[in-house]
Amino acid sequence: MVTTENGSLRDMARRIEHRTTSRWPARDVYAALVDQTYLRDRLAELGGTDPELVAFTTTDQSTSYQLKQGVPADKLPSVARGLLGGDLVIDRAESWTEAGHAGTVEVTLNGVPGRLDGTITLADTAAGGSELTLTGQVKVGIPLMGGKLEALIAEQVALLLDKESEFTAEWLARRA
Repeated sequence: MVTTENGSLRDMARRIEHRTTSRWPARDVYAALVDQTYLRDRLAELGGTDPELVAFTTTDQSTSYQLKQGVPADKLPSVARGLLGGDLVIDRAESWTEAGHAGTVEVTLNGVPGRLDGTITLADTAAGGSELTLTGQVKVGIPLMGGKLEALIAEQVALLLDKESEFTAEWLARRA
């Protein structure tokens, strides 16, 4: 436990760093990640209940979008079900810049005073594919349960990124 000088608990956040790899070069993966059709297809397959592409804006240099995804209550661990009292709704905003294939992500969850903030980078690898890296932090402001929920969210984000990476590879292969 980490405390402040007066003995109260200090707000902590759980750091997250997760990498996924692809056989596709960064330019191809980036092109998919900022494509409306790809996002809608990904949501249809992985978005859970009531998935939605809420907003999409693109310029010559950048693309921003907001996604809404749902996780049915029966798919959640009991600690999360008890806290939410229903389905989990995930709001996810990403902003990407073409230069450097880098972006930011912000995730909020209904019924949970917490969020995930991070940066995303996409780079070519020596093997000819690419690697996507999410680096950030998960913060849940609930005494005693916050740490457990932060760990759960970090774990679920890693699983989702792995599924999205697999989907991206299949999506690109279908269009090759």
